[in-house]
Amino acid sequence: MGNNISIIVPTLNEEKLLPNLLKQVCNKKLKGKYNIEIIASDGGSTDRTLEVANIFADKVLEHVNGKQQNIAEGRNIGAAEANGEILVFLNGDTRIENTELFFRRIINIFANSKYLAMTCNVKVFPEESKLIDNIFTSFYNNYFHFLNIIGLGMGRGECHIITKKTFNDFGGYNIKLAAGEDFDLYKRIRKKGKIFFDRKLTVYESPRRYRKYGHFKILFMWLINSISVFFMGKSISKNWEEVR
Repeated sequence: MGNNISIIVPTLNEEKLLPNLLKQVCNKKLKGKYNIEIIASDGGSTDRTLEVANIFADKVLEHVNGKQQNIAEGRNIGAAEANGEILVFLNGDTRIENTELFFRRIINIFANSKYLAMTCNVKVFPEESKLIDNIFTSFYNNYFHFLNIIGLGMGRGECHIITKKTFNDFGGYNIKLAAGEDFDLYKRIRKKGKIFFDRKLTVYESPRRYRKYGHFKILFMWLINSISVFFMGKSISKNWEEVR
């Protein structure tokens, strides 16, 4: 497995938070060391997202058919244009805790060919985190780690890391799913091989959805969509509302 990585960021009206992530990963020394390619796959933004993306990304894929695409489509389109042997999917409202450690661990983990994919902890931005966030994110991370141990497979879509061969072999994300597409893909992968949950790595996310709906409602929506995807192959949610 070579050390060439494609970072794929699906975007939709992320002008405010997108620079935080892209500034981290476009570091010249980091990109050179790990041969990193940055791809922004836009879903039909109407703000300055494309302008921001063009400053930092190596490739900016514009959605032009007039209808906003869902996040699964955005990720798949980005992956189709990727040159890297390892695909790192990061949402536009995320930030990496330690970039050097993040990419070094990715290379080292996939050097062990028994792993097809990996994921890591997801927590709320430290500067915006509250006690309730820490409690729930700790639960989420431990729960998803447990799902991988027992063979169900799970990694929050905020950070999916997959070999390109594996991604192509499994046909990528199911674009028919408005929610639960992350669970669906990792469930399929886990049936054929191992997924590594790296407890040493953390990706931070915006708490904006928790602030709007509350943790209990978000947890409920995740739960019913995951159950529906698992048993019926479809999500309950018809769309995943944009929160900015």
